[in-house]
Amino acid sequence: MKRRVVITGMGAISPIGLTAAECWSNAVEGKSGIRRITLLDPEPYSTRIAGEVRGYDPSNYFDRKAASRVDRYTQFAMVAAAEAYATAGLKESGIDPTRLGVIIGTGIGGLGTMEEEHSKALEKGVDRISPFFCPMMIGNMASGRVAIDLNAKGINFATVTACATSGHAVATAMDAIRLGRADAILAGGAEAPVTMMGLGGFCALKALSTRNDDPEHASRPFDRDRDGFVMSEGGAVVVLEEYEHAKRRGADILAEVCGAGMTCDAFHITAPAEGGEGSARSMSLAMEDAGITPDDVDYINAHGTSTKLNDLGETQAIKTSMGERAHKVMISSTKSVHGHMLGAAGSMELVLTVYAIREGVIPPTATLVEPDPECDLDYVPGTARQGRIRYALSNSFGFGGHNVTLAIGAI
Repeated sequence: MKRRVVITGMGAISPIGLTAAECWSNAVEGKSGIRRITLLDPEPYSTRIAGEVRGYDPSNYFDRKAASRVDRYTQFAMVAAAEAYATAGLKESGIDPTRLGVIIGTGIGGLGTMEEEHSKALEKGVDRISPFFCPMMIGNMASGRVAIDLNAKGINFATVTACATSGHAVATAMDAIRLGRADAILAGGAEAPVTMMGLGGFCALKALSTRNDDPEHASRPFDRDRDGFVMSEGGAVVVLEEYEHAKRRGADILAEVCGAGMTCDAFHITAPAEGGEGSARSMSLAMEDAGITPDDVDYINAHGTSTKLNDLGETQAIKTSMGERAHKVMISSTKSVHGHMLGAAGSMELVLTVYAIREGVIPPTATLVEPDPECDLDYVPGTARQGRIRYALSNSFGFGGHNVTLAIGAI
């Protein structure tokens, strides 16, 4: 018998909100958080728009000294984790610290810190590099910092699989709880890539939208006129907990993580496998792990990046894995409003999926106006839709061919 794994807490900070509830409200209303970049001068770049966490003031969460020693991506993880921990009621639960884990990943890590200290070394000499440089930059520090904050002494590490990062964090946390390695785990991801090298690198790759004159409609998943994804920052964390443990302490159980599928395309460093073969297997494995069939799935939160290759490949993958159900299931990409949060995308979209299940509302692909003829499924265009969700799938696919699908069930 598999130990059941449920979600008892959620936290998020993103371009569409400073809390999970605010993110949900804006996602449902189709309010975009994508604007002209302010974190740096965007004029030299072909893309001058991004999803920044607007209204974020570190002093509202950290004292000045602490904030100066923690990279922006780690701050986002700590803020989201604190919210998830609080909403789960873990502080009052008396949980054994050695049975509380943290798995929080990042795709890029402390890129801002890297740039700042590299510039300092070139301009002032290597002896001026901060002693906090390495601890601030490394990709596992979000997980470590959250554990210190919350006295979580159990399993702890970071996943790094590009845009599949936080989906993998949740999937591996689910497995760890099933295996009895922990009673509860904070899982998710965080990212702060809106920097000189982050923006410049993706511009060089020609992966970003250049719809600079219309930022709120630049991220257009599945739309005929899409021209690339919009890079975003933020963090999202969920508390996964063993079902009986959550019941004993009277926790508010939000949803169940019923299964996960994880595959690799083994095809190309940036392009998906032809026909979405790897992502189709990921979806099928998630349903198999959850013990459900395509007919049980009412909603798919798509990876939906707003790139030609991803959107077509994901559409093909849905058709392959879902069969006849593909044309009946509701699908949406919330990246239409919050952009692509890279390593935090999967957990951000999981948070919104859980809300969708709880509220019986499907968030829209808000910017979809003219569907690509080859993307011919029901992507819930324009406005949210009422609908009961028994089971949902949440897809995350990353450069390198990494695919992960989470199967989420109503409680």
